[in-house]
Amino acid sequence: MMNTPTLPREQAATSVSEKIEKPRPLSENRVLLHGVSWETFECLLADVGDRRKTLFNYINGTLEIMSPLLLHEGSNRFIEALLGVFVDELEIDMRRLGSLLMKIPELKVGAEPDSCYYVKNELVIREKENVIVGQDPPPDLVLEVDITNPSDRRLPIYALLGVPEVWPYDGYSLEFLGLENGEYMAIENSLSFPTLPAAVIVEYVQKRLLLGESKTLKEFRGWVRANYSQQGDV
Repeated sequence: MMNTPTLPREQAATSVSEKIEKPRPLSENRVLLHGVSWETFECLLADVGDRRKTLFNYINGTLEIMSPLLLHEGSNRFIEALLGVFVDELEIDMRRLGSLLMKIPELKVGAEPDSCYYVKNELVIREKENVIVGQDPPPDLVLEVDITNPSDRRLPIYALLGVPEVWPYDGYSLEFLGLENGEYMAIENSLSFPTLPAAVIVEYVQKRLLLGESKTLKEFRGWVRANYSQQGDV
């Protein structure tokens, strides 16, 4: 059986007051354009293609263009690396689809998340080389790293797309949000990984800056093995 993970109090999620006191480093460049038609959005996507570093999000005529910087990408990639260790140790099938373009023309909404994952629906899309949200189920989990600016404005897009769970990470804390009646509500346990605490993810994301990524991933793998003695117990 799985041992209950415990963390020292000082390693718990950072309080709101502590977050306010810390400066917010520049980790994303953003441009907001208003009054953009859906047709213009579609043409822009076609013109720029998928070989770019910018991410597009669209709803109600507002187009957000975001360019992630080093701090943003480092956190994004390392959280994914932690999830990779977790699913590897517990033999969970998970498909990583990165910044999958999700758009539903009928609703005139589109989004490209920092990262997205199929867990419960992994088998449904396993053999697909081209996943089309609207025809295929949406990702089970979306990760949004927003250290400079909050990601709240994108939540209505993910709600319309039907994404069951979003993880916003702001550099200090990670929150689990579950979709309920068309809105995202804070939930204590992740829908995709119910026994993986948010505070543990944050602890190891921050620890990598001291230990280096390889040593931190090795230490995290040890933590998973120590706390999950029975494979498949997630």
